[in-house]
Amino acid sequence: MDISINTPALLFPAISLIMLAYTNRFLALANLIRTLHDKYKSEDNKMLLHGQIKNLRYRMKLIKNMQALGVLSFILCIVCMYFIYINWMRLASILFAMALLAFTFSLLLSLLEIQKSNKALELQLSDMEGLEDPSVIEYIRKKFEKE
Repeated sequence: MDISINTPALLFPAISLIMLAYTNRFLALANLIRTLHDKYKSEDNKMLLHGQIKNLRYRMKLIKNMQALGVLSFILCIVCMYFIYINWMRLASILFAMALLAFTFSLLLSLLEIQKSNKALELQLSDMEGLEDPSVIEYIRKKFEKE
């Protein structure tokens, strides 16, 4: 496979946008942690908060690794472009493949973090009675029963 200097450059906008999204997730999580910390200090019933704290710690680790893999992908693209420039095509191809893999793993961690985020919201709702999360089929069945 022949790649030009434009090939790794195509990933720059995608990596930049995903890094912006990761940073926004990190900032939102940091704000949530600060709020939860204040709540933890003032509240007596801390059992619900313990589950949230555990979830937030795991999500922070995921976001840190997502960002690290995104940066690694960016760096690999830059180094790949350098090797294309000096005409070391074999090494450039390997670096580009590594950049794609790093970006892919970053996105997979992002998917896992989104799932954990949903679990955190479910945990937040767990202390409210009668708000079970029905499956899609149950939801549709209840809609038809009402009519």
